[in-house]
This record gives sequence, C-alpha cells and structure tokens, in this order.
Amino acid sequence: MKATNLVIVAGQPLPDDRTSDAVLIKRATGRDPEAFRTIMRRYNQRLFRIARAIVRDDSVAEDIVQEAYMHAFEHLGSFRADSSLSTWLHRIVMNEALGRLRKASRRLEVALPTHTASADVVPFPNGIATDDPEKTMAQRQILRLVEEATDELPDDFRLVFIARVIEGMSVEETAELLGIKHATVRSRLHRARELLRKHIDDRIGPMLLNAFPFAGWRCERLTTKVMKRLGIED
Repeated sequence: MKATNLVIVAGQPLPDDRTSDAVLIKRATGRDPEAFRTIMRRYNQRLFRIARAIVRDDSVAEDIVQEAYMHAFEHLGSFRADSSLSTWLHRIVMNEALGRLRKASRRLEVALPTHTASADVVPFPNGIATDDPEKTMAQRQILRLVEEATDELPDDFRLVFIARVIEGMSVEETAELLGIKHATVRSRLHRARELLRKHIDDRIGPMLLNAFPFAGWRCERLTTKVMKRLGIED
C-alpha cells in the first residue's frame, strides 16, 4: 500500500447521513474527519460493487476502493461538480480497477478467480435473515448462485447489470457512468438478464432437490413433540 501524507484535523459532527454532497465536499476540503467518514459510508458499497464487477475478487476490489478514495480526497479541490460526486467517484474506481487489469495482463499474472468464498455482492434485504439454519443455508445457496451467474457475464453486460439492477441506477446515470448511449444500456441489460436466466436455469435443477428442507433441528423438534404426546420420552 502506498504511503500518503493525507492529514485530517478535528471537525464538528455532521447532523446525519442526509447531508448533501456539496456540504460534504466543502467540509472534507477543510479536512473535517466526519465529512470523510460520511462520504465513505454513503458510497462504500456501491463503489465496492463496481470495482468487484470489473476485477471479480473481493480483496482486490477493496484495495481498489481504498486507493480510489485516497486519490479522490487528495484532489477534492479540483472537483468542479460537472458531474455528481457519485459519478466522479465511480469513474475513479473504474479507472483504478481497469488499470489493475492492464497491469496484471502486462505482468502475465495468474488470472483473477471468478468468485471468492467470502463474497457478499448482493446481500439480502433486511428482514430476510432467520434463525432457521436450513433456510439460511438455502438463502446462501441462492445468493451464491446469483453471484456466480453475475461473475460469468461478459464485462460490458456485467457492468450494466451491476449498475442498473444491483445498484438501482437509472438508465441516464448508467449511460453517463459508462460513457455509452441510453439504447446501449437497455440492450446490454436485456442481454445480461437473458444470460443470467440461462445460467440459473442450467443450475437450478440440482438445487430444487433440496427445496423445502425438513431436517436438522426442525425434524428433531417435531419428533420430540410427538414422542411427548405419546408419553414416550428419553
């Protein structure tokens, strides 16, 4: 990791995470630590997803985002608001990620893995988590299937899919981010969904064999209840 001389001085707490980007930029330019923290908390997940969509490796993507933040924070004074802060940060991350791939190619490094065991690209919404270990396992299998299918998309389709579906960007925002036409965004998203559907269809059969599981603690709980009602206890 490169050393940096970035220095942050004490500042006042920000009111909440709804603070506008313009205010955050102004305060971050004045080296307000809370402004830096709020920017990172606001954009960490989406920047990580974009980086990972390009390099398809969790640890590399995290390092890319870190380097991108350092570059952005060191050049905040040059930000002219010609685009949104979000778009500006996304472009820095994309440039850093693509640069890593070019360097890796020149050095003939081993190809990056298509997925890692710790990936968390598409977390389930709040409320889905459960204390049922079998259901949790099934959810993780579905999540892994979606991640693997997304990783196998061609680069151009994968970036559009990540931006539009996972990040929820508009067609206009995606087009601006990737520097392509609106019609291209729509056609690539349509093709990405077709490829994703085919990938999942090809693999969903074996997973269905484990649908509606009734084993483990659920099986034991029912057995215990019936045994008690029969008057037979261990």
